Amino acid sequence: HQDSLLLLWSMTVSIFGIGGLLGSSASRYLTVKYGKKKCLLCNNLLMMVAASVMGFSKAAQAFEMILIGRFMCGISAGKRFPLPGLCVTLHHQYVGEISPRKLRGFVNSSSSCFWTLGKAIGQISGQRELLGSQSLWPMLMASCGLPALVQIVTLPFFPESPPYLLMHKGDQEGCKKAIRQLWGEGHHQADFDDIMKEKATMKNTKILSVLELMREPAIRWQLYMIVILTATVQLCGINAV
Repeated sequence: HQDSLLLLWSMTVSIFGIGGLLGSSASRYLTVKYGKKKCLLCNNLLMMVAASVMGFSKAAQAFEMILIGRFMCGISAGKRFPLPGLCVTLHHQYVGEISPRKLRGFVNSSSSCFWTLGKAIGQISGQRELLGSQSLWPMLMASCGLPALVQIVTLPFFPESPPYLLMHKGDQEGCKKAIRQLWGEGHHQADFDDIMKEKATMKNTKILSVLELMREPAIRWQLYMIVILTATVQLCGINAV
């Protein structure tokens, strides 16, 4: 029935955002416990599993596999705004922490360019003349596994984030080794001292939960502005476009 088809279609679209909400909610706990590099590797494995499930959904004649795959993709990647998944949250943190200070702003901003480029490539590839045809759409759904595969192959050659090694693991030697591997054999004592200062600052800083954040009077107006801005973006029709 058309109503059932509409319900299933709506669930397939929206379940991606639900996965993104779960992924972003779990990101802080996972990064503190396991580190950013390990989380990124596991996250890419999750994305490859999701790509495989969606890619074989037509052969298995099971639309449920698309629902499961979309949910797993939401947890892994999420939407850049307003519900980032694990990938968006972890990527910005890891890239920012392993970049030299003089390149940190440029590297963080470059990720936004690649997110936009990825969306453009996806929309172009989804045209009926390319991968959006009745026979090739499973390949389009599975294509999200390619970037994940690239990162799984290359990421093991990178060290863990230096701030994570020092601030959460207390591994000073590991931190210095990671800094030398990332930034060369030069003098990096100033960068190491900055991480030590940040560690000292965090000891005296209380991390607020979501409810405590909403009840904090000092940031109430900033919170109002963010909520209004987010709601306006969602209601302006850009998602429909």
